[in-house]
Amino acid sequence: MLSIGKLSASAGVKIPTIRYYEQIGLLSPPIRTAGNQRLYDRAALERLAFIRHARDLGFPLEAIRELLSLSDHPDMPCAAADVIAKRQLLSVQSRIAMLQSLQEELERMVTQCAHGTVSDCKVIEVVGNHRLCLHEDHAAAD
Repeated sequence: MLSIGKLSASAGVKIPTIRYYEQIGLLSPPIRTAGNQRLYDRAALERLAFIRHARDLGFPLEAIRELLSLSDHPDMPCAAADVIAKRQLLSVQSRIAMLQSLQEELERMVTQCAHGTVSDCKVIEVVGNHRLCLHEDHAAAD
């Protein structure tokens, strides 16, 4: 059995995060000692490691909840897990495309900078007016 501190160190997850996962139901409430200290078993450590790895892969908490539910039923087909992973992949691809667009816009701003005065600065001008962005997703924020 592990204390919350040892569980935290073993899984690489901060203690407040462990308490939060318990609060929202991703981790089952642990058994408690007579002194009210939390004690966790090997299954809790494995579940917490699963959650941490899923978070490292960028899965939102609701998707992790779904994956945990699926992992609790090992005889079920994995089609639902595939759907969750594909949804996450699309989300990551979308974020990558957005970041590439941001990179291009920032490179353009820096390249156009004449290194003169702030009154002629393209960086300040573009940041101040979204309509000057070349990418629609930036201009739409105005």
